[in-house]
Amino acid sequence: MKYRDFGKTGAEVSVLGFGCMRLPLVEGSDTDVDFEESRRIIRRGIDLGVNYIDTAWPYHNGMSEEIVGRVLEDGYREKVYIATKMPSWLVKGREDMDDFLDRQLERLQTDYIDFYLIHTLNKMSWSKLKELGLFDFIEKAKASGKIRHIGFSFHDELPVFKEIVDGYDWEFTQIQYNFMDTEYQAGREGLEYAAARGLGIVVMEPLRGGSFLKNIPDDIQALWDACEAVSSAADAALKWVWNHDEVGLLLSGMGTMEQVIENCKSADEAAVHSLDAGVIDTIERVRDIYHERIIAPCTNCKYCMPCPSGVDIPSCLNFLNNTSVYNSVDQFRVGYRDYFSDDKKADNCIECGQCEEACPQHIQIIEHLKQLDSIMK
Repeated sequence: MKYRDFGKTGAEVSVLGFGCMRLPLVEGSDTDVDFEESRRIIRRGIDLGVNYIDTAWPYHNGMSEEIVGRVLEDGYREKVYIATKMPSWLVKGREDMDDFLDRQLERLQTDYIDFYLIHTLNKMSWSKLKELGLFDFIEKAKASGKIRHIGFSFHDELPVFKEIVDGYDWEFTQIQYNFMDTEYQAGREGLEYAAARGLGIVVMEPLRGGSFLKNIPDDIQALWDACEAVSSAADAALKWVWNHDEVGLLLSGMGTMEQVIENCKSADEAAVHSLDAGVIDTIERVRDIYHERIIAPCTNCKYCMPCPSGVDIPSCLNFLNNTSVYNSVDQFRVGYRDYFSDDKKADNCIECGQCEEACPQHIQIIEHLKQLDSIMK
């Protein structure tokens, strides 16, 4: 396993982190985690050199932290850094911050958390948490020794990311980044912005939630097969992220022993600026084919917003595009149901046409919303 210096934290982390958001489930269950198998694969990852274990309050219906705590018994806690996250959306007052942290320490069976993140920060939660005393919480939690390093995970747009980076003396951050999402949320510019300020960078969704591995279109699979320098789509996508010197580590939500072994092998082989021109060309050609599968050429300019009926038009078009780009309706149907409140879904469209008049791309938004509503039911 290879290791990298993790920004201003001073820690040396494995380039591959074990994300405990997709642990194996009991056969026949959609929710119950198979603890014995989870222990087996996580410990195997640690034995192969993984030293960063990532979890969070809500993962696996609130069970992930407890499972991680049990997995790290028998001396494994001393071999790894634990990362977990404050559930920012559940915080109603300053005392909640302390309460969640204490309960997380109990779940994880530890006296301290190595890397503590403020989970899923966006413009609204950032503003709310500052008013509720976030900085006071951080300073006191660090002074008490309950947390060693402080960071945040991010889900919003680039200007908000820069505002948050500059808003506190963070030590690290976690962003979504992969060969398709170079301009999404923080994106490449945000990656470079945070790294230039000394923050350690954790990359989440390097495989885009597994979208790069499921139902791969034939023309894309042919490109992967012809690229002898990589062993699979996963190998190529992970090595593309590790090719960036700004990245400290990436998280992989490994759910099988096979994935653990394959990802660790990729990590052993990866290095900064190690991809040759042939691999980079293949990845760019794959990206181009995915882009050709886009249905609605939405640039997220938001000129169509606000919708008088409350529809979140850019997000709806993004979900529609994802079903086509990644050749999967079922996968995104679940996300659509979880992501949108009922008042923001496509079926609220009244066909007033205001959005189409404002759209600089001249997208047939009404028809696309109907299409999304039809396939999401």
